[in-house]
Amino acid sequence: MSEEYDGPILDNHLHLDPEHGQGIDAVEDFVRVGGTHLLVVNKPSWMLEDVADDESIFRAVFETTVETVERASEVLPGRAWPVLGVHPALISKLTGRGYTPEEARDIMQAGLDVAAEFVADGPALALKSGRPHYDVGDPIWAASNDVMKHAFELGAETGCAVQLHTEGGEDFNEVATWAEERGLPAKRVVKHYSGGHLQGPTKSVLSDKDELEVAVAEDEPFLMETDFIDDPDRPGAVLGPKTVPRRVEWLLDRGRVDAVRTAHIETPASVYGIDLESTW
Repeated sequence: MSEEYDGPILDNHLHLDPEHGQGIDAVEDFVRVGGTHLLVVNKPSWMLEDVADDESIFRAVFETTVETVERASEVLPGRAWPVLGVHPALISKLTGRGYTPEEARDIMQAGLDVAAEFVADGPALALKSGRPHYDVGDPIWAASNDVMKHAFELGAETGCAVQLHTEGGEDFNEVATWAEERGLPAKRVVKHYSGGHLQGPTKSVLSDKDELEVAVAEDEPFLMETDFIDDPDRPGAVLGPKTVPRRVEWLLDRGRVDAVRTAHIETPASVYGIDLESTW
């Protein structure tokens, strides 16, 4: 690591599957190339348990994620935190099983209520919600927005950030306004899988070089992520667990120390209230 930066390196959004995927082996890969901290997002319920249509399934998924994070923290020089919530594609799984969009909305909001318990009780750092990234009809779109707004309400109540899985694009001012109206500051809404330019929420930039260059040039708060999915059926999908530390080194080689401090010290402190420098 560059002599000009000897600080923490955070992957803001990845998944770990301790049963079917690389699990802790992926964490060890991350550490070997300089990684220190992780935000681990629970995988969709149907990838760990089943299509979640009651609270017990959500709870089982969240408990598995918390246990995996505890194991990851034993390996990391820093630590990991869980980010828990409901994948927006669940609404399509549920309506495919015969639930109405409104019934699916209620199930997903109940799942977020369970996730908020984990935040309030301590093990989880943030919530995850959003809306489908693929085309859906108006009733499912409206129900999905209601789910996301409920996540904002819970984020405001528990004092935590909300990570979003949504469609692509750059203008999410309306979404940020919905959060603000519910008492959640826009900076605590994090658009996962973001490009380097984004309006509204805080951007969590998928760490390819082109998008990072845009984010650095804009000189705004940002985070870095891989969205590593840890799925043996999709090897190489999205980015691997070594990517963020390698991109940090790439930025440092170009003299972008300030940008690295922004992504790995200042923005995590502002968005999540975590002091990464003191936790390793």
